[in-house]
Amino acid sequence: MASATLEKSELNFGVVNRQLADADATAIVKWAADTFGDGLVMSTSFGIQSALMLHLVTRVVPNIPVIWIDTGYLPPKTYRFAEELTERLQLNLKVYQSPISPARMEALYGRLWTQNDVEALNRYNQMRKVEPMQRALRELNATAWLAGLRAEQTDHRKTLRLVDQQSGIYKVLPILYWTTQQVEEYITTYDLPYHPLRELGYATVGDWHSSRPVTAADKHERDTRFNGIKQECGLHLPQTLGEAESLNSSAL
Repeated sequence: MASATLEKSELNFGVVNRQLADADATAIVKWAADTFGDGLVMSTSFGIQSALMLHLVTRVVPNIPVIWIDTGYLPPKTYRFAEELTERLQLNLKVYQSPISPARMEALYGRLWTQNDVEALNRYNQMRKVEPMQRALRELNATAWLAGLRAEQTDHRKTLRLVDQQSGIYKVLPILYWTTQQVEEYITTYDLPYHPLRELGYATVGDWHSSRPVTAADKHERDTRFNGIKQECGLHLPQTLGEAESLNSSAL
């Protein structure tokens, strides 16, 4: 990718989103690569459907830096799934972790995920996910970030645009308007693997202590995360305190 010199003020979000409204996901990735050059990165959680975005993006930008936030609390199957996809797709994987070890965090703050409290979960997410992600973006000199968010996943994600900004970084969401059926068709077409926990009833998976299989009582798949207290971990929320707090309800 050629180096990009695009200034934030040069991108008109209204115009760009109208121009890309009818573009397919591959075209959006190509636009991002042409627009942001070496400043373009992507993130992955190695979640249930992560193979889709990893395949889609690396077909266009094979050596794009792929940021993976390893919280230290991921299920063993996630680590093995990550190894499988990294080797299969030859990912340029950049693993980031909190400078505070799990053991040290628990000694100082307790098992924050057991407290059934939004403030405790926010502290956990800030230490184990948000801080490492922000550090990754800085160290990789990222100007734009590709992510696989989809509008139907949470109420907050329904409000997002294909191209926007988050904390001074451009955010590009190529599959924002994809349906579950489109996801399944893509994965089937390219013979890509789902995360193995899908076979055990998981629709979404994060840390082992904050994810569970879907039950008949769940109104939404994201109810299976964070004991139903909240739906977003913080990585894809605005990072100013006021903005983040306004989105921390379980109605996200």
